[in-house]
Amino acid sequence: MEKHILVALPLTEAQRETIRQAAPRFAYRFTTQETVTREEILWADAILGNVPVDLIRQNDHLAWFQSNFAGPDPYLEPGVLPADCLVTNATGAYGLAISEWMLGMWLALAKDLVLYRDRQHRHEWNAIERPVRSIAGARVLCVGMGDIGASFARRAHLLGAEVVGVRRHAGECPDYCLRVVDTAHLDEELPAADLVALSLPGTPQTYRMFDAARLARCKQGAILLNVGRGSTVDCDALAAAVQSGALYGAAIDVTDPEPLPPDHPLWGLDTVLITPHISGRFSLPRTLENIVGIFAHNLQRFAAGQTLDNQMSRTTRYVSEDTPGRRLTCE
Repeated sequence: MEKHILVALPLTEAQRETIRQAAPRFAYRFTTQETVTREEILWADAILGNVPVDLIRQNDHLAWFQSNFAGPDPYLEPGVLPADCLVTNATGAYGLAISEWMLGMWLALAKDLVLYRDRQHRHEWNAIERPVRSIAGARVLCVGMGDIGASFARRAHLLGAEVVGVRRHAGECPDYCLRVVDTAHLDEELPAADLVALSLPGTPQTYRMFDAARLARCKQGAILLNVGRGSTVDCDALAAAVQSGALYGAAIDVTDPEPLPPDHPLWGLDTVLITPHISGRFSLPRTLENIVGIFAHNLQRFAAGQTLDNQMSRTTRYVSEDTPGRRLTCE
């Protein structure tokens, strides 16, 4: 039976054709998240792309929602999608873009590049009289070892860092990690970590995981990166930790609340870098190509009546062993 497929992404004609060819007998409409209409959403049997929540909740027959994010949190809330609607995400698409953002921010902080940029703006030609940090030999704690966390862990290892991974369940240790521990052992690893890299989804278990007490367990002078969900970190406590010198600095692409209020102390700290949730998105063209590949792959499976990959659990909000299908990777 012909299915109606709505694709809400800024695609080239070649990318649209890739999707059409994945299931040629289906009917397609192409739009964007900004221009999609209620009529288009009600027409669809499957939607590929993060259309407005207030519109998608009006479709009571939707069979499949494919998010273009790794963490489509608003769509997993009760009542947004039909109970039997399959939900798949874009895990595998963002590892390259976000891990390179993480490397760039780490280097900017470790080498005092951000401080020199500030001096440049003041037309100051003078050195900062203190040693800089090295990536080689640094201990990196990757909290979250999905596509993004694992991509960063591999790159950090290749640059000479010692990497320890943290997952919900310890599992197998890849060759780029010293070890992988479960979250119950997180506090044991924090005092040795020069860099703490967070790439966690937003769940009740990760909410304020890094509060004042946990930040106090970090190594003196450590750097924190957060690219997962802003709710993982207490931003007030983070500002206090950097102001006191307990942490050297932080680079955050996500905050809680988002955006931060204009008077939040994090804005004014010299060794804190803040970007407006852009480490992923489509600024790197390869990311959109990866998303199209994931869409096309799952569309073929949908047309064939096969189990979709990257299926999300609405309970845990992970792509994991408790959901059908496998996790895709684009690297």
